[in-house]
Amino acid sequence: MTIHAFTDGASRGNPGEAGVGVVLKDENGKTISSIFGYIGSATNNAAEYRALIACLDLVAKTKCDRLVVHSDSELLVRQVKGEYKVKDAEIRKHFQKVFAQLENVPYEFEIVHIGREENAGADRLANLGIESKRALRV
Repeated sequence: MTIHAFTDGASRGNPGEAGVGVVLKDENGKTISSIFGYIGSATNNAAEYRALIACLDLVAKTKCDRLVVHSDSELLVRQVKGEYKVKDAEIRKHFQKVFAQLENVPYEFEIVHIGREENAGADRLANLGIESKRALRV
């Protein structure tokens, strides 16, 4: 089974109060799981990485053959694909955590850049994380 994950991180201010949202969908586009949460103060890029990390934690509780992550963060996608260097020290920590999580996964991993309009569900959840102040729990 292929899972399509939609991830988003939001920050009000840069840095500022931040939240993450993740939506998992099956091959037919049916939502199978979603999470959101408040992560405190973070930059927008750090929030995007925290959303990806939360996504990988969530997917670890499911069974799939292939995970396709959809993100509207061009920086995140290009860094994970190795097209951009990771220069920021804080982002490098998140980047390393992502690759540590991916090291022994039993599925094929792919990450793709999408437009903001295609990521409305995860964006809504990331903003709900900020507004609710509910701690992120996976």
